[in-house]
Amino acid sequence: MPKSFLWMLLFLGTSISFSQNTISIKGRVIDKNTKIPLESVTVYLTSKIDSTVVDYTITNKMGYFDLKLKKTNKSLVLKVSYVSYQDFKEDVSNLSADKDFETIELEETTKSLNEVVVKSEAPPIRIKKDTLEFNASSFKVGADANVEALLKQLPGVEITPEGKITVNGKEVNNILVNGKPFFGKDGKIATQNLPAEIIDKVQVVDTKTKSEELSGEGASSEDKTINLTIQEDKNKGFFGKVMAGRGSDKRYESSLLLNYFKGEQKISVLASSNNINSVGFSMNEIFDNMGGGRNNSVYYDDDGRFGINGMQFGGGNGITQSNLIGINYQDKFLKKVDNATSYYFSNAENENINRTNRINLLPAGTTFTNSNSSSRSVSNGHNFNTDFEIKIDSTATIYINPTFSKNKSSSAFSRNQVTTNETFNELNSSTNDDYSENDNSSFATEASFNKQFKKKLRGMSINFNAEINNQDQFTNTNSATLFADATPDDIRQQNRFEKNKENKTRLEIRYGEPITDSLRLSLTSEISFNKIDHRTKTFNFDAGSNDYTDFNDLQSNSILSTELSYFPSTGVIIGKNKTNGRINFGPEFVNYKTESNYLGAVTNVNKNYVFPKIKGYISHRIGKSKSIYANYNYEVTVPRASELLPVEDLSNPLNTIVGNENLEPTKRHNMYFGFNNYDYASRSGYYIYSGIDARKDAIVSSTVFDDNFKSTTTYENVDKTFSSYFGGNWSKSFKKEKRKLSFSAGISFNYNINQGLTNAILFESKELEVNPRVNLTWSIDELITIAPSYKYSFSKTNFENYVIDKADNFTHNAKIEITSYFPKKLVIGNDFGYIYNSNIADGFKKDFYLWNTSIGYNFFNDKLLAKVKVYDLLNQNLNTRRSITPTAIIDSENTVLRRYVMFSLTYKLEKFGGNKKNENMMFFED
Repeated sequence: MPKSFLWMLLFLGTSISFSQNTISIKGRVIDKNTKIPLESVTVYLTSKIDSTVVDYTITNKMGYFDLKLKKTNKSLVLKVSYVSYQDFKEDVSNLSADKDFETIELEETTKSLNEVVVKSEAPPIRIKKDTLEFNASSFKVGADANVEALLKQLPGVEITPEGKITVNGKEVNNILVNGKPFFGKDGKIATQNLPAEIIDKVQVVDTKTKSEELSGEGASSEDKTINLTIQEDKNKGFFGKVMAGRGSDKRYESSLLLNYFKGEQKISVLASSNNINSVGFSMNEIFDNMGGGRNNSVYYDDDGRFGINGMQFGGGNGITQSNLIGINYQDKFLKKVDNATSYYFSNAENENINRTNRINLLPAGTTFTNSNSSSRSVSNGHNFNTDFEIKIDSTATIYINPTFSKNKSSSAFSRNQVTTNETFNELNSSTNDDYSENDNSSFATEASFNKQFKKKLRGMSINFNAEINNQDQFTNTNSATLFADATPDDIRQQNRFEKNKENKTRLEIRYGEPITDSLRLSLTSEISFNKIDHRTKTFNFDAGSNDYTDFNDLQSNSILSTELSYFPSTGVIIGKNKTNGRINFGPEFVNYKTESNYLGAVTNVNKNYVFPKIKGYISHRIGKSKSIYANYNYEVTVPRASELLPVEDLSNPLNTIVGNENLEPTKRHNMYFGFNNYDYASRSGYYIYSGIDARKDAIVSSTVFDDNFKSTTTYENVDKTFSSYFGGNWSKSFKKEKRKLSFSAGISFNYNINQGLTNAILFESKELEVNPRVNLTWSIDELITIAPSYKYSFSKTNFENYVIDKADNFTHNAKIEITSYFPKKLVIGNDFGYIYNSNIADGFKKDFYLWNTSIGYNFFNDKLLAKVKVYDLLNQNLNTRRSITPTAIIDSENTVLRRYVMFSLTYKLEKFGGNKKNENMMFFED
């Protein structure tokens, strides 16, 4: 029997099972006294025997609900719950036909002076003002599941294969545990490592800046924050995991995460070591830390680079051996001071071999550059972060957040490169053998003070930011660049020392005065100061002294620039129940000074500007399920010092870069609009978004090539640079008892217009990208999960006044994930993917399959997990990429991980204090 027919039968059988033998439970919920319909009331059915949630829904804006479920003769309880109202309960049994509860009247809760706490059941979902709250115990996950698995069960929550989390289409950029960061605000360590079983509530709110949070203003961002609250009896104890694995081809992995919680005090330690391109913190029951597996270890870029909390591992390509150790500490002192502190040490060693074919698009024709290179790098990094929130009194708060990072790295790089013309005659060739050392350090601090006065909505805030960055780079270069004609060859044996210092300071003072109950006058003064000091010294090798003592003034220079800006603005703040907004506008005064010293000549540029500046946003909730958001910004930016000054950068033998002192500032308009609609009653929703970024006098490179393909680059202003995007996504889920079917589909469009100059000829490119995608997940609790997905990407670029008229490309990316939990204690995972790229050049493979598989067994009371996994079972993994720019088509291939087998053991530690409470009960204050 064909496999496609079996799949069709499976899907058809699932669809029929959802539609047959179902009944409908209907009704309407209103306020008992006012008779007004109540929206977003939680209506759910629980088993009378063990109180487990059978199904749930939410009332619509007219108070109606319609709960569809399979016929059953079990004894159930219908429950209706709404904040500030008494719960409604009614026993139901032998549900073999539709049932209409008609009108259910809820009565408001009245509290006496002595009544502080009300004991009640926690419904699966509760909406309170601007907070969406999920009761974790109402959503069943596997016995060893992490928080990420829990989030995937929540309606409206989606997690992409890259690990990006969205709630009702809005991206989650901040994840907290009990209101505080857990190894950084990105929260990926929490979602991929904390066990789901300790979570009490998942709360979703708008992401706010610290100033907005302290002042009580509405959020200026459309992003969301997830706060994970820990169960009361699990907030005192010790838990964690330790894992070690050994594989074929000398592959290995290990990780450790230990957590000690005691009320406000939390201490966590993590450590990892592996050589499989992973940070090492995605300890789940399927693939653990497997790079390219189901969980991409905190975050991955498309090019394979991965990292955590600002620390980057790998150069984006090749194979990386990484080591990491970190500690996180949280506590509350003197009942007024909240503190969170973390420290990391990271080490990474990366090796890569690269092959690149490049078609250079020139007005007079095309040239071809082929290169082969190898690199090896080693880096060590330290990252320290701490913050203090000090509650002076009920009206005043101080927040301080200093951070420090330091990274030392060294790398060796070798390359052979040849450039030919259209008839394949050689124009130039080059060889490089470089060794470099980098020492980077950064110190930053954020501080704010917020004060609310007696008059409602009157308040002020002071926000201060400072950042100091130092970079020291040493490079030893041995290179030979040979030209086919009479142009002198360029032979280098030299040391180059570069020092970069950048200091940034910003002070903002804001004062708000109420005009009405929902409108405030906003007066703001913002001062910022940036200073950049760049120095380069180059020494050639002197055969006489047998040392690098010959100073090269052509390749040495210094640049110093300062920018002082002052932005006084007036605006208004809207703060209604469903509408939040802010707009500020005013003049920005800029004093820009820059100075260069090159070949003994000192050049000074001193300019004063006055620019208009506007910043504004508005968000509006339409009922409980719909919202719109829009923002607009207009600003003018001055050119960088390196773009202005007549300093020749000769570090690349094939490209000389020089500034242009006649550049004009760039004017930029940026707009965004988004609309969200998620209906909890039908478990379906959609969102659409669009944005435009338009620039006038944009600064672009202007490159002129000679007959040997040696270039000189400067900078010019162009009339227009335009980028826009539009997209949307729709999702729907069905759930009947233990079965769940989720479907989502989306599409995005990008349209960009760019101008540039090649050989002094102005060209224009217009690029259109279309990216449709579909995802499907079908699961039976504790038995099987099947998740196929497909993404298609198409790009088309049209050129005007250029050597070619157009360039097209498309890719297919299909994947299916299958996880089986049968038989009991056995977990089997399979990820099978296919990628095809239409326009890869000859000599590079256009497509490949990637199949990862894993089998794990839980034993010793589920405290031990033994696992065998195979990465790239078919041994076909590739890192072949094509990128199309207005001046080149580039195909490249890099080293990738290939097939290996890994055996690992994971030991789970858990010891909590207190007695475990009923999972369906909670305490809350009305």
